[in-house]
Amino acid sequence: MGQQNVDGVNDTRDLRTFTRAVLADLRALEQMLDTDVFERGVRRIGAEQEMFLIDGGNRPAPKAVEMLATLNNPAFTTELARFNLEANLPPYVFGGDCLRRMERDLLSLLGKARTAAAANDCAVLLTGILPTLRLPDLGLHNMTPVARYAQINQAILKLSGGRFRVRIKGTDELDVEHDNVMLEACNTSFQVHFQVAPEEFAKLYNLAQAVTGPVLAAAVNSPILLQKRLWHETRVALFQHSVDDRSHAHRARGRRTRVRFGDAWLRDSVTELFRDDIARFRVLLGAEVGEDPMAVLARGEVPELSALRLHNGTVYRWNRPCYGVADGKAHLRIENRVLPAGPTVLDEVANAAFFYGLMASVSEAYGDVTQAMDFDDVKGNFVAAARQGLQAQFHWVGGATHTASDLILKELLPLARQGLASRNLDGADIDRYLGVLEERVKAQRTGARWALESLARMPGTVTKDERMRALVSATMTHQLTEAPVHTWPLATFAEQQDWRHSYERVGQFMTDDVYTVRPDDLVDLAANLMDWVHVRHIPVEDDDGRLVGLVTHRRLLRLLGENERTDPDEPVAVRDIMDLDPPTVTPDTPTVDAIALMRDPEVKCLPVCDQGQLVGIVTERDLFDLATRLLERELRDFRKRP
Repeated sequence: MGQQNVDGVNDTRDLRTFTRAVLADLRALEQMLDTDVFERGVRRIGAEQEMFLIDGGNRPAPKAVEMLATLNNPAFTTELARFNLEANLPPYVFGGDCLRRMERDLLSLLGKARTAAAANDCAVLLTGILPTLRLPDLGLHNMTPVARYAQINQAILKLSGGRFRVRIKGTDELDVEHDNVMLEACNTSFQVHFQVAPEEFAKLYNLAQAVTGPVLAAAVNSPILLQKRLWHETRVALFQHSVDDRSHAHRARGRRTRVRFGDAWLRDSVTELFRDDIARFRVLLGAEVGEDPMAVLARGEVPELSALRLHNGTVYRWNRPCYGVADGKAHLRIENRVLPAGPTVLDEVANAAFFYGLMASVSEAYGDVTQAMDFDDVKGNFVAAARQGLQAQFHWVGGATHTASDLILKELLPLARQGLASRNLDGADIDRYLGVLEERVKAQRTGARWALESLARMPGTVTKDERMRALVSATMTHQLTEAPVHTWPLATFAEQQDWRHSYERVGQFMTDDVYTVRPDDLVDLAANLMDWVHVRHIPVEDDDGRLVGLVTHRRLLRLLGENERTDPDEPVAVRDIMDLDPPTVTPDTPTVDAIALMRDPEVKCLPVCDQGQLVGIVTERDLFDLATRLLERELRDFRKRP
């Protein structure tokens, strides 16, 4: 997330002061581009590895602060959530054994993280989105206690009006509202960097935009969010929603979002991107303004441009321009942010090799990509890849249409091999990493496809929570072997060892497909629903989905008896017989507390509400089935003991 020593922009004076610093940095950058202060003649690559921390139940473990204290290693830093960490790799000269060194260093850092995790009763997992995440995990109590994150949250809430709505359609549909930016913490990525000289920045940035869709199609690994099966790379849709600072009026007139792919080719210079981001997006954070960058340049030194970099860190282009200083020399990088974390380090480095190989070869194959392709097609390819992975249809050079798989196998992989070879990378490494990606595409088995097929194979008799925990358990097991994902057997429910964790809270086993009625509905409708779907309780909700009552089978029987004494043809409304104040629970209510409530002979079911909204129901039958499953598993485990 970048620089940590920041302040909020609390008033118009703060805004003006820091904006002036941003503009001064941009002017200095423009002057620097006409001088010899940038490193040239060398190509470097690098990467950032984000990761989840999980507990013994395969759910998020908020242990990042403790982990960093145990690690005491500058390569590790915080992320937005307490259950995420980031590790930063050193830069490598692009050539020779750079990819092998990247893999080796990633494995070394992960080994250190796993050792520290074990000391803090948690584990490390590489995955784009953790399948066991639940909305209650995304509260401010799980935000890392760093000023930058709190200030970003406050600033974006102020601009947006205080609520974020996420609506994503896939196999399932997710439609939720949230009151903070912690939805962003659902995403972890493997961000790769590619250093470029100033004079080639526009050409190579456009090239990165063109190849991002195909690279993502082969790398998708995030199909599940809040237990819903959505896009093959749901991170793309979620990230845009999670930090959307637009007001209702801004959305209505189509103002750009902070998370963006872009809308046109870059024409001449990196400064076009910085200018556009300054013009479109308000300053969210401030920091102490340092020395005038022009004065630094006048002394023959290289300025840090910290104000510009801080603002750039709050605008989330999928291919982000980056400025840096190392050993007294300035440099420019393209940071590709689309690749998800996992499924293994080997898979990640294979994805990076594909990206780097294409960056080194496509312009030689196609010439000026801005003349060979329409930008709208490039952007459409990116979205299609995020939605469908290898099944996406791409519009490519010359107006040709290909499936993602065909384009990668027949055209782009050979180009990537040529690109890596042209930079004198080790031939065995080229075969190793691009071979992994090739076999993955041939097998049609990305991390996303493996997860979705695994869920489809699991028995329908187990809860969603059990399936998600089994998926995480299998991911961890296979990830530790470092076998690439296309070789993994599908996850099975049997791989989950400790099933007790799936029944600790009501939200883990409640019925969320609930039939309901409205207060003014005819009682006969409620009676027929009970008959049709074989239930004995119907929650009553208002037009906003808030629970207002409960119709029970017992109440209907009582009404029948009363109608035998009065007029049976008189229409009766649900409100006339519903229980106005039924006992309720929340998704986070411990199961033992729900059982205690249902020991009351008058309580046969418990509507489940979240901030007044009806989200599910638990009945006597649910608890009976739960007890039966638990007993069967206890007996099965007992029989296995020596």
